[in-house]
Amino acid sequence: MVFAIDAGNTNIVLGAFDGSGELLFTARIATDPLRTSDQYAAEIGNILNLYGVSRSAVNGAVISTVVPALITSLGAAIKLLFGIEPMTVGKGIKSGLKINGLDESAIGADLVCGAVGAIKKYGSPLIIFDFGTATTITAVDKDGVFIGGSIIPGVMISLRALSSSAALLQDISPDGSDISPISLDTAECMRSGSLLGTASMMDGMIERFREKLGDAKVVATGGLAGLIVPYCRTEGIIRDDRLLLDGLYEIYQKNASF
Repeated sequence: MVFAIDAGNTNIVLGAFDGSGELLFTARIATDPLRTSDQYAAEIGNILNLYGVSRSAVNGAVISTVVPALITSLGAAIKLLFGIEPMTVGKGIKSGLKINGLDESAIGADLVCGAVGAIKKYGSPLIIFDFGTATTITAVDKDGVFIGGSIIPGVMISLRALSSSAALLQDISPDGSDISPISLDTAECMRSGSLLGTASMMDGMIERFREKLGDAKVVATGGLAGLIVPYCRTEGIIRDDRLLLDGLYEIYQKNASF
């Protein structure tokens, strides 16, 4: 069994793959760079118990993170739990991803994992949206080459910046239903502006990316994708919440010694 960890700035996504590559579960815990390896080990151990996964069944582990401080603590937690050295996506790890003009180590591990997973599952060309702390957009051309992308302030970052910079605007959650582009309620105005504005951005960026890529498939992942994609006008967007975990597993398979 392979244990996979995708650690972002806000959340850490966990998953376990059985011997046939079947994803047995996914779970999320909060990212905290100050948490110790013992604390992470205890929390991950509790999640394994929750899903009925035996620690002794895990014989491989792989980590992807955009938070350098987590590499040591998560790696130590894996060794403590499973008695194995985890693989970490980064320099020296083969992903199989073809990149236009850059060394792979210069690109965020999350972007690499997302692209690897999407190419494996959906082919190319591709436009990949990852809605996390930042919203990233990745372009993969018809030959399966990673050619670049865009980075946009994430939904929650934008909302927090708005409320902290304007005295009369409160902190709100983007969750809600029956969103209208026009409202008299301040909180609903912020919610609709955030969700519909991000969806409109997504539609517009898809159009611009397709001018370069042709009729590319669009894949959306990340914790906030489920809030945004329903409001998009672009048809055929694929929502894939496990995309980065699948990419991690694919990278592990390319590098593991059996």
